Amino acid sequence: MDSKDLAPLPVPQKYILHLKTDITLVKEVLAWFDQFNRPPVPNITWMQSQLAVAEAFTNAVRHAHKGLPPDTPIDLEVHVLPQSWEIRIWDCGPGFDIAEKLKSLKGKEDWQDEGGRGLLLIDLICDRISYTKTDDGRNCFLMVKQYSKS
Repeated sequence: MDSKDLAPLPVPQKYILHLKTDITLVKEVLAWFDQFNRPPVPNITWMQSQLAVAEAFTNAVRHAHKGLPPDTPIDLEVHVLPQSWEIRIWDCGPGFDIAEKLKSLKGKEDWQDEGGRGLLLIDLICDRISYTKTDDGRNCFLMVKQYSKS
C-alpha cells in the first residue's frame, strides 16, 4: 500500500517512544517511525527525518550515554503539526554546546573521517536543531522539519 493511501496523521498529535541505551534498538526506532510515512508529511520529508532520527538516536547511545548503564532511558517524541513536525530525543548524558560542535565540524567535512558526519547531516536535513539541558537534568535534542510552506 502506498503511503498516500493511508489515513492522514491526526494534527496536532504527539507520539512518544521510551527506550533503553542499546544500539540494536535503532531497528525499533525505525519501525516506530514508519507510522509517520503518510499525509500530511511528504515522503521525502519522512525519509530525511527518518535518517535524522536514526542518527540522533545512535549519537545518544554512542556519545551521550557512553559509559552509562544500559538501562539508562532515552525518550523519543514526534509532535506532528499542520506544517511541520518537531522531533525530540532526550538523553541523560553530560551534554555539549551544539553550536560550538557544529562550528568545529563545518569546514572539516571530510566524509572519510569517523565522527561528526551524523550531526552535520542532521543540521543539513532539519530547518532548526537545538540541544538543551532540561529542568529534570536530561538533555533534549530538538529537530524541526517543515513540510508545508502554506
